[in-house]
Amino acid sequence: MNAQTFQTAHPALSRLRDRALLRTLGYIGGRWTAAPDAADFAVTDPAGGTLVARVAALGEGGADAAIAAAAAAFPGWRDRLPQDRARILRRWAELMLAATEDLALIMTLEQGKPLSEARGEIAYAAEFLDWYAGEAPRMNAEGVTPHLRDAEMIVRREALGPVGVATPWNFPSAMITRKVAAALAAGCTCVVHPSAETPLSALALAELAERAGLPPGALNIVPGDAAAIVGRMCADDRLRAMSFTGSTEIGRLIAALCAPTMKRLVMELGGHAPLIVFADADLDRAVEIAMAAKFATSGQDCLAANRIYVERPLLPAFTRRLADRIAALKVGPGLEPGTEVGPLMHARAVAKVAAQVTDAVARGGRIVTGGGVHQDLHLAYLPTLIEGAPDDAQIHREETFGPVASVLPFDTESEVIARANDTDYGLVAYVVTRDGARALRLSRALDFGMVAVNRVKITGGPVPFGGWKQSGLGREGSRHGMEAFTELKYLCIDTAA
Repeated sequence: MNAQTFQTAHPALSRLRDRALLRTLGYIGGRWTAAPDAADFAVTDPAGGTLVARVAALGEGGADAAIAAAAAAFPGWRDRLPQDRARILRRWAELMLAATEDLALIMTLEQGKPLSEARGEIAYAAEFLDWYAGEAPRMNAEGVTPHLRDAEMIVRREALGPVGVATPWNFPSAMITRKVAAALAAGCTCVVHPSAETPLSALALAELAERAGLPPGALNIVPGDAAAIVGRMCADDRLRAMSFTGSTEIGRLIAALCAPTMKRLVMELGGHAPLIVFADADLDRAVEIAMAAKFATSGQDCLAANRIYVERPLLPAFTRRLADRIAALKVGPGLEPGTEVGPLMHARAVAKVAAQVTDAVARGGRIVTGGGVHQDLHLAYLPTLIEGAPDDAQIHREETFGPVASVLPFDTESEVIARANDTDYGLVAYVVTRDGARALRLSRALDFGMVAVNRVKITGGPVPFGGWKQSGLGREGSRHGMEAFTELKYLCIDTAA
């Protein structure tokens, strides 16, 4: 991208109602902080490469300062009444919802997703703040029936300490609030590294958190180079946990870096979701489920259905109907009304999708619709349907993260269970059937942390989100999402006279 691209900021920024939400400096200890050498990096609109903003590129020094701020703020935040922490979280959620249009605009400009999806993510992100506001006062102690004479025994959960958070670019607001809401509710303070592709959403959230009354140091945002910042976070023993969402490959690296300091780990990693459609399914509903499970966020979602298994009698009709729906999808810039599929995040994503399609065809697959880069939209790939590719094709073994669907036939229940489970991943699986007993059998037999039956949307504040195998460690959301940010303390009190 040449220097000419960066001369003028994005014209859509004029639509911001609250210009103060467009923050470009790091947020450390309650102060907006530039890099000491004034280094910065460009954030651009994937739909055209136009500059959105230049953001401070903090490095190891910024990470150190943020960790120190979080450590200094921890005792005061931990010792607040949980009801006080809850009020701040709830106010933060209210401010987010009130600023939905501005936050969605910022997200679409830096991430590329359709504006309607960005609005939905803001509501989703605010839900975690509201949910954990309710959970903060419920982190209760429990009594233990004594096994020793003249003893009273109590077990309680206490805040773990300052924690590190590293988030991806595909859900730049929700992945932050899902983590920090749980940590803050438990009494922890946070150091957050947002993806360098999408730091503006994180910084806007920090602005609103400050307005909500979150004290200095409780939340710190450190934009910049991931290797330097996250590496420093992993190595510093003042941070007692690392919560990461991203690829399994990077998750393994972070786990290794955290081992010397014995950090608690929460990781939501890669997925390779099967969608299993039985012949008894309602055809229209099955197709709509497939569309929603595959093409949300332009397919850039760890929950996206990568392998669509269809029972053979239904396969021809399902494939025709699905191809028609895919061909009708409107591809365009995220800010264009009616856009359903936007650009991918970067050129590497386009290249990966293209390579998977090429491999599928080379192995005998057939392109039913789509099958190439979009000629008029920067970084966009045509919504694509492939049929007939074998199980060992790349698209059936590797996460796709793009708008490409692949359908495969199956004949028996036992066969499709074995094929669906034949993966290193285990985040989510989808089942479409009218047979209730079969749905229950599949929900037990599938080796995935979450199973959706006859629907796509399953996530939210009350849900323990997470996967099995190489898809992660721990859970986010629900009361279980606070567990990683707390320690159990056992008290044994002598009661003898």
